[in-house]
Amino acid sequence: MSRSPMHQQIDTLPELVRQIAKPFDVSARSTFDFELCTSVKRIYLVGCGDSYHASVGAELAFHQLAGVPTQALSSLTFSRYTVGYLPETGPNTNLVIAVSVSGGVSRTIESLRLAIKAGATGIALTGAAQAPLAQSTKKVFQTTVPPLPDELAGMVVPGVRSYLASQMALYSAAIRIGEVRGHLTTAQADGLRAELLGLADVMEATIKVCEPVAKELVTGWKQAKEFVFVGGGPLYGAAMFSAAKVLEASGDPAMAQETEEWTHLQYFTEDPPTPTILLDAAGFDADRMEELARAAQSIGRSVVAVVPEGEQAISQYAKAVMPIKGQVRECFAALIHSIPGELIAAERATALGAKYFRDFGAGRTVEWADGASRIRNSHMIEDVQR
Repeated sequence: MSRSPMHQQIDTLPELVRQIAKPFDVSARSTFDFELCTSVKRIYLVGCGDSYHASVGAELAFHQLAGVPTQALSSLTFSRYTVGYLPETGPNTNLVIAVSVSGGVSRTIESLRLAIKAGATGIALTGAAQAPLAQSTKKVFQTTVPPLPDELAGMVVPGVRSYLASQMALYSAAIRIGEVRGHLTTAQADGLRAELLGLADVMEATIKVCEPVAKELVTGWKQAKEFVFVGGGPLYGAAMFSAAKVLEASGDPAMAQETEEWTHLQYFTEDPPTPTILLDAAGFDADRMEELARAAQSIGRSVVAVVPEGEQAISQYAKAVMPIKGQVRECFAALIHSIPGELIAAERATALGAKYFRDFGAGRTVEWADGASRIRNSHMIEDVQR
């Protein structure tokens, strides 16, 4: 049987990293100039859907590499509940990076425009230079992704390439800001850029070893009613993204939960064998994830550990391990730890014979739901609310 369109796009990800690492670094250098980098005191990463997930996944990189307090927020939370209360610390001290691959998402456009009205420096991170997001500001971090090969072009597939591009761009921005501010030496910054490029090899090896595991797991999950992905810090972003891919690919109910929150709530789930995929980079939350894994096993969850190869503390409680094949620092982990979730989503859709996005049917087409799923033409507020 030929590989599914989603599988085929996952196959292109390592080469995509190699293609965009240098151009995105050049774009970051152009966008984040000396004055901007040295003036900023706080950074907000804003987006919807995959762009929000990428932002959560990059927050730690900004803390550690840029050396600037950073917060990732959904566009609605930022535009309706945050922008009116930005710290009044002087001109150009609040930096808002609005992430949207298409550049046409209403709530993210709203966030960027209101941020600028509130006195923040606003940057559009997008691959669409002529789209409304880019046209809303003077500063655009151009992140155009190379086209797919002809045989893959035109496929409507849950977004895996766009998420990777947003993640790579945010990491490039963090490194650039940190270098200009003197938080990183030039040698350290160049080392991190080389490290990012090297993640293509890690990704390639991880896809190869995890794909057969995903296939076997999905075969055993024929009766699964929902999927739960768990992660902390940057991997909470990867968990949200993974759940989104399952929803988009197969239509199965899927959710993400932050590591600590799982331990407070999931004991009460009615269905014991719920597939529960734990994402951990052997990082700051590893001891808590080990306790969680033991608890999940004890109450009958179908536990899968997405962890660095050779990890044992969490893996001992898992029915299967999807190993990350190589060294990945925690602040870059969301880029690689998202791969197993993508593979699970692709395998599940193939096993069910499901059409991606439910063929864009369901509630989007009934009269009473007209407008409920509007993303690009939703009403935008024009004034900062306080």
